[in-house]
Amino acid sequence: MAMKIRLARGGSKKRPYYRIVAADSRMPRDGRFIEKLGTYSPLLAKDNEERVKMDVDRIKHWLSEGAQPTDRVSRMLEAAGVVDKKTRSNPIKGKPGKKADDRVQEKVAKATAAAEAAAAPVEVATPVEEAPAEEAPAEEAVSAEAVVDEAPAAETEATTEAVETEEKAAE
Repeated sequence: MAMKIRLARGGSKKRPYYRIVAADSRMPRDGRFIEKLGTYSPLLAKDNEERVKMDVDRIKHWLSEGAQPTDRVSRMLEAAGVVDKKTRSNPIKGKPGKKADDRVQEKVAKATAAAEAAAAPVEVATPVEEAPAEEAPAEEAVSAEAVVDEAPAAETEATTEAVETEEKAAE
C-alpha cells in the first residue's frame, strides 16, 4: 500500500483549515485517512505557533514505514527540522506572464529614453551675432610709425595755439 502524508481540507468556504494526515494514496483528498498527524491553519500569521501543529514522533514513524510527504507537507517538515531540505527547481513557474513581461519592457524603454534625454548635450541658445560690417577702405595707409610721430606734433601745435591765445588776452 502506497502511503502519503498530505493535507486534508476542512473549514468553510474561503476559511480553509487543513489536517495533516497519513492516508492511502488511492483515497480522495478529503476522504478516508489512517491517522491524523497535525493541523495547518493558513489564515493565521506566519509567526503564530498555532499555524502549524504536528506530532513529530508519529510523522517520523510514518516516514520510516515509507510514507511519502507531499510537497507542501515536506516544506512544513523542513521548517520543523524533521526532513532535510531538498533542492527545488521550477524555472517555468518563476517566470512572469506575457503581460507582466510587456510591462517590464515598457518600463525599461521609458527609463532608457529618459536616460538618453538626460545624457544628451543641452544646446544653449546663443545670441545670434551679426555679421561683421565691412570696413571702410582706408584713404591713406598709415603706418604705425607715422601715428607715433604725428601725436607729439599735434600736441605741440595745440600748446602753441594756447600760448598765443593767452598772450592776446593779456594785451
